[in-house]
Amino acid sequence: MMSMVTMASAQMTDYHAHCIPASYRDLVAAHGALFDEGFPLPQWTAEAHLQLMDEAGIETAVLTLPAPHPWFGDSAETRREVRRLNEETAALCRQHPGKFRFCAILPLPDVEAAIAEARYALDTLGAAGVKLATNVSGQYLGHPDLDTLMQFLSNRHALVILHPHKPSPVNDEVMRQTPLAMQEYLSETTRAVCNMISRNVLAKYPNMRVVVPHAGAYLPIALSRMRSLLPVMQKNGLVGEIDFDKNISCLWFDLAGSPSEKTVKALLTITTRDRLLYGSDYPYVASPVIKNNIERMKGYMEDNESQGITKPQNADSLIVRIAEIEVYKKYLQEYLEAAKDVGAESVAKEPGVVCIFPMQVDGKPTTIRIVEIYRDAASYKSHLQTPHFLKYKQGTLHMVKKLKLTDTKPLAPEAMQQIFRKW
Repeated sequence: MMSMVTMASAQMTDYHAHCIPASYRDLVAAHGALFDEGFPLPQWTAEAHLQLMDEAGIETAVLTLPAPHPWFGDSAETRREVRRLNEETAALCRQHPGKFRFCAILPLPDVEAAIAEARYALDTLGAAGVKLATNVSGQYLGHPDLDTLMQFLSNRHALVILHPHKPSPVNDEVMRQTPLAMQEYLSETTRAVCNMISRNVLAKYPNMRVVVPHAGAYLPIALSRMRSLLPVMQKNGLVGEIDFDKNISCLWFDLAGSPSEKTVKALLTITTRDRLLYGSDYPYVASPVIKNNIERMKGYMEDNESQGITKPQNADSLIVRIAEIEVYKKYLQEYLEAAKDVGAESVAKEPGVVCIFPMQVDGKPTTIRIVEIYRDAASYKSHLQTPHFLKYKQGTLHMVKKLKLTDTKPLAPEAMQQIFRKW
């Protein structure tokens, strides 16, 4: 995924953008839910969105449907309408290749139907991932009933974009006094992510790439408090073990909502700069405001000294190597599992590891090739000292019959960003 630190030197990918087709508006209106979130659905057209993208330097927008979620108590209706909306959005993306991608909506709270729709969207419609509401009719992310869905999404290494929805239950008087978008959306996001972390959902299903909206909401405060209170909560039998680092390693953060420099500095207490993603929140934010916000954010994202956010490394600093490995047949399955695990963990946990991609040579199952890409020499050296790499190295030495490492010199290193954005 394209980090915010590249925004000054390359066109951006927008990970927080909504499409609001007429069919969705009609569905919501038919159920009297146009003001369900306390704010009217804004007008949206693909043409206006594309014009904004051209003017603002946004190369690709990953589209999601906004709130409310199309669940109105009828499971059959939800399955039918979700399928229709996903197919309509996929058709829009095909009309504008390279400009629009989408994350599919799922027919929750029906978990089995959600898994089926996720499979269809990823395999047939070409969805970039899925969008999950913080809750659907009180079924919050982190609920045990959702574990089978999370397992499926982890197995698929899925991109998962989160978005806050109206809390359930809700105090209508409070919501009228302080509209959802002003405060409760931040609480709702924090509530859902903390609920997942308290059950180790992200650590248990670590291969999802989960994008948290609105600069992480209140997570920098909430996670610090959770860590400090964990011993006393465990002593009283209220929670079990929580692997905070492994949970957080699955998270990326979009900067929708025009965050201040102080907000970004707070966010960087729980994540790293390469996990910050651009988000416009179009069409809820007007085009002129979006363009002004981009210029403002470019300023402080480039301010190395005050923010501790460095500019992107020169592409020529990339370390690209190919490991050629022959494995003893009796250890083949064990080795393949170890190679997959260390690759996934390295990419998830180490900002400087761009890619570790193991492959079997066709027709020669015991011959393995691993493409390794590191941001720079320092990142490579750091990787060699990590616990997960050392565990892999020490645990597989007896499995390897032959090893050859080939260093390469990329002919067009500047193309790397485009390659991964396209994926």
